Amino acid sequence: MKKILCSILLCVFIFSCDSPDDASSTNQSFEENSKTMQALLDSYANENVDYSRFADNVVFKGTVFGSPDSLKLDQIKAIHKDFFEKYDVKHMAPFNFLQGVNPETGESDGSVRFYYDMQVTNSSNGKSVVVPIYESFDFDQEGKAIYVQWYCDWTASISSLD
Repeated sequence: MKKILCSILLCVFIFSCDSPDDASSTNQSFEENSKTMQALLDSYANENVDYSRFADNVVFKGTVFGSPDSLKLDQIKAIHKDFFEKYDVKHMAPFNFLQGVNPETGESDGSVRFYYDMQVTNSSNGKSVVVPIYESFDFDQEGKAIYVQWYCDWTASISSLD
C-alpha cells in the first residue's frame, strides 16, 4: 500500500512541476493566433487578404492538383488574385478553432487547426459548391503564420463550377 501511495504522490509532484507559465503562454498564443485566423478568414471572404499576417518565409502546402509540393507567399498572392477575379466565397458557419500540437512532442504549441465549409460561387454563371476544408496554421514568435496547410477536394470542387 505504501508503494502505491508513494507512486501516486510522485506522479502528483511530477505533474505539478510543469510550469503553469508555459501552459498559460501557449494558451495565450493560441488565443492571439485564433484572432489572427479570424481576421485572415474574414479578409479572404472580403477578397482583401491581409498578407502582413504571414511571415516572409511562410510555406503553404495544399491539395491543388498540379500545383508544386509547396508554395511561397508570392505564388499564393497570384493564385488569390486569379481566384478573386472569378469566384466569390462565403464561410458557412462560425469557426471553431482547435489548439494544435507539436507533431514531435504532442504538446500544445499555439498553432490553430479547424474544419469548416466554404461556399464558392462562380461570379459569371452563379453556380455554387460547398467545399469542406481542414486547415492548420503554425505561427512564429511574432504571431505571423509560418506554415499553412489545407486538405480538401479543391480541384474537383472548383472545376464543377465551370
